[in-house]
Amino acid sequence: MQDKIPRPEFDIYLSENRNRFEMELFEWLRIPSIGTDSAYDNDVRKAADWLAGKFRGLDLQTEVIETCGHPLVYAESPCVPGASTILVYGHYDVQPPDPIELWQTPPFEPSVRDGKVFARGATDNKGQMITHLFSVETWLGTQGSLPVQVKFLIEGEEESGGAGLAAFLRGEYDKQTPVGEKIKADIAVISDCSQYAPGQPAITYGLRGVIGFQVNLTGPDRDLHSGLFGGTVMNPAIALCNMMAAMIDDQGRVQVPGFYDDVQGLNQREIRQFTALAFQESEYASEVGVSALAGETGFSTLERRWARPTFDIHGLWSGYQGEGTKAILPATAGVKFSCRLVPNQDPQKIKADIKRMFEDLCPPGIEMEFVTSPGSPGFVLSLDSPFIEAAARAIEKGFNTPPVFVRSGGSIPIINSLAINFGIDTLLLGWGQDDDNLHSPNEKFSLQDFHRGIKTSCCLWNEIAKIGRRD
Repeated sequence: MQDKIPRPEFDIYLSENRNRFEMELFEWLRIPSIGTDSAYDNDVRKAADWLAGKFRGLDLQTEVIETCGHPLVYAESPCVPGASTILVYGHYDVQPPDPIELWQTPPFEPSVRDGKVFARGATDNKGQMITHLFSVETWLGTQGSLPVQVKFLIEGEEESGGAGLAAFLRGEYDKQTPVGEKIKADIAVISDCSQYAPGQPAITYGLRGVIGFQVNLTGPDRDLHSGLFGGTVMNPAIALCNMMAAMIDDQGRVQVPGFYDDVQGLNQREIRQFTALAFQESEYASEVGVSALAGETGFSTLERRWARPTFDIHGLWSGYQGEGTKAILPATAGVKFSCRLVPNQDPQKIKADIKRMFEDLCPPGIEMEFVTSPGSPGFVLSLDSPFIEAAARAIEKGFNTPPVFVRSGGSIPIINSLAINFGIDTLLLGWGQDDDNLHSPNEKFSLQDFHRGIKTSCCLWNEIAKIGRRD
């Protein structure tokens, strides 16, 4: 298929509208759409309406879909016969800005310093997501139409569990059009991740899954005097320490029977790519503030970070925590922990295996409550996918350098829902950086990368158009 991008026209349009794109981003960032706090419900609605207005201004078919929580914003361009359809997912809700006192400038008053915009939502996810809206505008403003159909599904509860989106994907809100038909696409695009490093764009082709746990142990019906009762009653804190210590050994290997049965190792191409990244372990250790790294023996830090399953404790509690001493045998103890899972591991199997091991380890005299999250599996998109190849060409045009291919240790549950329930794979194309302070004070986003993201998105629609529809 002939390349449809008339580069001079695109470059002229992007240059002429550069300042306006920034001003509109700043306008959106000023809306404090904190989806986790009901005090900001009106602002969350305002952010959804603002986005819907932008879509309508481009004459896209647009809906604000009411849910059990915050609304979804859905928009689509006209179908292009014989061409692919792309589903862009993102979110317009943001994390709370606390602690406010650590922000150098107010979190909802965008401030530009050193070529970066500082504001809550700058990179997560308003700034990254809106690059795709501006790229659609650029196509329509220069060519009058797109070479592919682009659909947008933007939610307002990504930071608070996504209940409304989950219900929508179950088909609970649109009784006229089946959800599978509404969001039908050849590929999804999500820009809610990062480049590998400054000036080094990346395609994230794999994610780990996750499953969370909480275990609550109860022993005596009240705290007991450790002198009068110690040595005669099982101490819940000691029981919990023994149980947790049995879960992972000093080589970093999870001891749950069957935990590694379905783990697939990296292929040689992936290993070569990871090696070529010239990752510096000393710099990584310095970045996270430790004197030495640790993990599963026999694997590199990048393998452990991106492509191996994990077991991590998030919180432990029991007994007296105040100043001084209080000689008690505590009545209760608890822990929160999770496992990151790699593709091909089944969260439900892992859940059952871990529960079984805890039941076997729980000593007499202790009652156990075992609570789990639903969990989500890992994801990987073949590096041989034509969509990966199309994205790589687009990124090289937008950033003037080819991307590297990486995995991420994080999890994005909607990716698995799209793949498992609707047969839609996902391209993860991030324009941000790992140090953009997502969820932290002084969140930022490079304006140069913001504009590179718009240009890359323009090129992406054209590169995917060369593939054609995949029915």
